[in-house]
Amino acid sequence: MMMGSLEEDIAEVSKAPDDVPDVVNDLELDEIAIENQQIYLSKVEKRIKEYEIKMLNEPRSNKKLLVLDIDYTLFDHNSPAETGAELMRPYLHEFLTSAYEDYDIVIWSGTGMKWIEEKMKLLGVSTNTNYKILFYLDSLAMISVHTPKDGIMDVKPLGVIWGKFEQYNSKNTLMIDDIRRNFLMNPKNGLRIRRFKQAHLNRATDNELLRLSKYLKDLALNCDDFTTVNHRHWEKYRPKKRSSSRNKLMY
Repeated sequence: MMMGSLEEDIAEVSKAPDDVPDVVNDLELDEIAIENQQIYLSKVEKRIKEYEIKMLNEPRSNKKLLVLDIDYTLFDHNSPAETGAELMRPYLHEFLTSAYEDYDIVIWSGTGMKWIEEKMKLLGVSTNTNYKILFYLDSLAMISVHTPKDGIMDVKPLGVIWGKFEQYNSKNTLMIDDIRRNFLMNPKNGLRIRRFKQAHLNRATDNELLRLSKYLKDLALNCDDFTTVNHRHWEKYRPKKRSSSRNKLMY
């Protein structure tokens, strides 16, 4: 795709659709037990077999997995700006640099692959030398599910990744997204981040990624099974002491 000036890039990227329309109250959706229903597990199996992942870097041994959304999680894609830095969530590169020490990092957006690639270029993620992204996943890796209350919606099943890479599983994977319903197929592995919107008004005070860096470090050093932690209360997380570990993080 031929691209013009940076201003044109930003305007074009801002036209990309949101991951999911803001029309569903998702406060209780992750309590609906659909993750074990065979109809949806079959869809996941189909994605495992048919979805082709373009590897950007190779997995590293003994690393956990961090799966990140883009829009309103790392980037305010719906506000006007003259530079990508104006729409980037504060501490993004510091966050990714810190996370990369313990996690392989995947970007998963509900948009098309070309939008993902352009946003990662715009934000300087794809060219940063302090960390590496394992691969991108787009909307084609998602599946549709049905709930009695809210009908059909698309979600991000981590089983697609787990089915392709043996080293990643429910115990060592965390997904961060601003929309909780994306976790319906893996409710114990999702952390809902506060939305980053109106970047010009909020970037001076937003420190969500800075605080999440500490949480991710605490998990990596102190937790063997991420499903045993209630990620809704990540801000109150206190790692348990490990007598055999030299890394004891106390608040």
